[in-house]
Amino acid sequence: MSDKNSKTNNQPELKRSLKSRHIAMISLGGTIGTGLFLASGASIAQAGPGGALVAYVVIGIMVYFLMTSLGEMAAFMPTSGSFSTYATKFVDPAFGFAMGWNYWYNWAITIAAEISAVSLIMKYWFPDSSSALWTVLFIAVVLTFNLLSVRAYGESEYWFAMIKVVTVIVFIVVSFLMIFGILKGHDPIGFENFFVGDAPFNGGFLAIFGIFLAAGFSFQGTELLGITAGETDDPGKNIPKAVRSVFWRILLFYILAILAIGLLIPYTDSRLLSEDIAVSPFTLVFDKLGIAFAASVMNAIILTAMLSAGNSGLYASSRMLWQLAVDGKAPKIFAKLSKRGIPVYALLATLAVGCLAFLSSFFGDGVVYMWLLNASGLSGFIAWVGIAISHYRFRKAYVIQGHDVNLLPYKARFYPFGPLFALIVCIIVIVGQNYTAFSLGSIDWYGIAVSYIGIPLFIALWIGYKIKYKTKIVPLEECDVDTHR
Repeated sequence: MSDKNSKTNNQPELKRSLKSRHIAMISLGGTIGTGLFLASGASIAQAGPGGALVAYVVIGIMVYFLMTSLGEMAAFMPTSGSFSTYATKFVDPAFGFAMGWNYWYNWAITIAAEISAVSLIMKYWFPDSSSALWTVLFIAVVLTFNLLSVRAYGESEYWFAMIKVVTVIVFIVVSFLMIFGILKGHDPIGFENFFVGDAPFNGGFLAIFGIFLAAGFSFQGTELLGITAGETDDPGKNIPKAVRSVFWRILLFYILAILAIGLLIPYTDSRLLSEDIAVSPFTLVFDKLGIAFAASVMNAIILTAMLSAGNSGLYASSRMLWQLAVDGKAPKIFAKLSKRGIPVYALLATLAVGCLAFLSSFFGDGVVYMWLLNASGLSGFIAWVGIAISHYRFRKAYVIQGHDVNLLPYKARFYPFGPLFALIVCIIVIVGQNYTAFSLGSIDWYGIAVSYIGIPLFIALWIGYKIKYKTKIVPLEECDVDTHR
């Protein structure tokens, strides 16, 4: 395999069938899931409602800069390789190689995690049913949507995401009607729970920093917008439109939902720390409203979130693997497309890896599976680092080569502050992933290995490719700003 682009004019192309509404919902749906429906309660319990809000706002600002950085490159150069392709062109082919395989692996393992979770979710309604049945059904559903056409995937993900979005909107509206006593039978609560005990801030800076990390995981998935660029109709118009709409929706949904939970439920309520769907923050609020079967409703919505994550994971990872193959960085078989423009071999290989990872959870008390999950834990943050670095160098190369930034289809605001701020915050999040393991006098080496295993794996890919192909950092004057344009 070479690091040259091996794509030929005779090769079938991906179909540009995704509309603005599809890519907006795909990116939006990628971030609304268990991080909001379940983990938000634990964030409030640990740092207080004020601390949780601060953490999510800071991470939200960072994600805004990442979205604008990715949007500028994706609108100008739409390709399914996204940040892997940009890292190859504007940083170093070895860096792009590591970025691509890192991201592919991340989503392949995510599929395994969703397979595990769906079985548990279905046991809520059918406790005596076979896990194998739900596993097979889950795989069949996401594979079918991905095999039909990119339009079928886009439509399915649009409606999966719509269910989650409607749920969050209803939750926010109902919550504030209860908070201000507008709903009959509910006295105004106001801000009394916001200042219970040590609230609004509990546990000081370290507690907020801990939530800072959790918030980062919650927002992962926004970068899916870059992967969809290669199959987006009129990307110069639709990518900027999606960037502008997605960020504000995500930020408002998270901030307003967390504020509502913090106002309705005291952070001292021990139920907020539970991972049981029956006592998730959303379930607790719907219970207060008197909605029958609130737990079952939330269970169904979380099931939708799992299907959405598996659906998007299979899509994103298969497109990344396809682009790696097209660029000569993966076996050529994965570059083959069906008549409908679907990378079938890349899809099947990705799903096979996800299934094998899932099967590993049944052996050796799931130790291998847990290591696989932990290895993928930092992958999203590493992808974000790559986006920030690539954009910083792309804009510099674009200007040095004599181009006018005002002619870009979409121009990211606050350059160079935006990508530099995002880069610094991402590095802080990565380094601080398990800061408690570095206690003076008693370093937790196992905890460090489990938390940071993704970093040496990424570096091994990067250095290994660099040594084999003797790649170098691409000079700004030689960066390719024309191919894929």
